[in-house]
Amino acid sequence: MGFKTGIVGLPNVGKSTLFNALTRTAAAQAANFPFCTIEPNVGEVAVPDRRLDRLAEVAGSQRIVPTRMTFVDIAGLVKGASRGEGLGNQFLANIREVDAIAHVLRCFEDPDVTHVEGRVDPIADAEIIDTELMIADMESIERRLANLSRKIRGGDKEALQQERLLKAALEALEAGRPARSVEIAEEDRKAWKMLQLLTAKPVLYVCNVDEASAGSGNAYSRQVAEKAAAEGAAHVVISAAIEEEIAQLSPEEAGEYLEAIGLEEPGLDRLIRAGYDLLDLRTFFTVGPKEARAWTIRAGTLAPQAAGVIHGDFERGFIRAEVIPYEDFIRHGGEAGAREAGKLRIEGKGYEVQDGDVIHFLHSA
Repeated sequence: MGFKTGIVGLPNVGKSTLFNALTRTAAAQAANFPFCTIEPNVGEVAVPDRRLDRLAEVAGSQRIVPTRMTFVDIAGLVKGASRGEGLGNQFLANIREVDAIAHVLRCFEDPDVTHVEGRVDPIADAEIIDTELMIADMESIERRLANLSRKIRGGDKEALQQERLLKAALEALEAGRPARSVEIAEEDRKAWKMLQLLTAKPVLYVCNVDEASAGSGNAYSRQVAEKAAAEGAAHVVISAAIEEEIAQLSPEEAGEYLEAIGLEEPGLDRLIRAGYDLLDLRTFFTVGPKEARAWTIRAGTLAPQAAGVIHGDFERGFIRAEVIPYEDFIRHGGEAGAREAGKLRIEGKGYEVQDGDVIHFLHSA
């Protein structure tokens, strides 16, 4: 299981350039004019994880299969999108379908790249989109509350729960805060998610900087970092131009290029890690002579549900899980060594899978 992240931002901030680099395709047209991306482009990218390579090396696996994540390049929003300006209604619908939002902000000066607002101000850019999403949510909530009135009068429990959650979200929005700032009780989480509020989605601010600032950021990205910290959001500094260059190179050439410009890793790696943290995701592994494979789950996933990510029959027929922590698998030279050293554990249905677990599921299917 991966996750779907929508890349949003004002026109000409580098969204499509970043998308092209991430997915190593030219599917999204990167052009210097607004709305060059009319339909959302969807691409999958392998999640880099050095642990998987090491596991495959130790186990002598013939094939390496990383987990994958999905990016959606959503056309640029503009002021007035909540009222249908530009292609606002379509864009808002696309955002509603993703799990998280990667909000690309222009943090570079370039007189050759037009800014739709005629200036470079990432905080103001962020506020434009935040405002449009908040207005769209408020209008949606008001419509829903009106539609729920009859069921509420009839005492429908589900409608009463929805009303309570919608009013809590509306109160936050009217105070200028996104819906994700509302504290939700555990028993309300499923109903809250079903509301599909735009501002309830977790946000990762992506500071698109010039090439010289890719390592340490600049004054613009530091402003974004302060905003993210104040909101409890995440942020990452990346140069879409550098990522585009790397995408055209072989792994060996990419490594040499990064070393030459003083970077330890591609921005893609930082972006994915930030995305994992944002959605509270974890990775477990299945390893054997034929294949070493990574699987993505949400934090708190129990062993039967983790088995179900591999195949539904594994969850239905779950018996037990044989678990070896990553470090022990490597330290003892694989499954046999870990088993001999007493590092292989037998876990049942109540086991919460941990990041880095190497697991063999036993099932009756």
